Amino acid sequence: MKRVTVFCGSSFGTDEIFKAQAILLGNKLAEENIGLVYGGANVGLMGAVADGVLEKGGEVFGVLPKFLRSKEIAHNHLTELFLVETMHERKTKMNELCDGVIALPGGFGTLEEFFEMLTWAQLGLHKKPIAILNIDGFYDSLIAFIQTTVDKGFLKQVNQDMLIISDNIEDLLNKMKNYEAPTVGKWITKETL
Repeated sequence: MKRVTVFCGSSFGTDEIFKAQAILLGNKLAEENIGLVYGGANVGLMGAVADGVLEKGGEVFGVLPKFLRSKEIAHNHLTELFLVETMHERKTKMNELCDGVIALPGGFGTLEEFFEMLTWAQLGLHKKPIAILNIDGFYDSLIAFIQTTVDKGFLKQVNQDMLIISDNIEDLLNKMKNYEAPTVGKWITKETL
């Protein structure tokens, strides 16, 4: 993996551990010569993970829609900042630039971006590892819900297994490096009916 996209909140959340782990993830990415691709802002967890990479001399590529430039204040010390027109262009550019995806804690935007990349993997549009750094159990309820989608027949087990989950940065990165995409397609065939 040369570059990883990180989706995360533009705020810090309520627990100091979220910011601390975002910085540590950034440090670890730089130490392993893995560049960061992220939303381009200098606020919240977004800014923390970028600062973590930069303080260890790593590369950081931001992708920011022009209309968010004044709200998600653009980081001034990035390797490169790409300005795009729309949120969809943002995700497309982030996908083009990365070899894998990690979700840190965040809100609607984080979840939407993360699930679109996961859906693209499910559809076979890419074969990149998609991961959750489950800091302090932040994503426990979501992980349980994903299990419910399998139990109720809306998601295949093979597609659930695409999702890499760990609460440990080093373990998560190792799992991502060793990831092999499933060969089973999403779509139901006549033979499976």
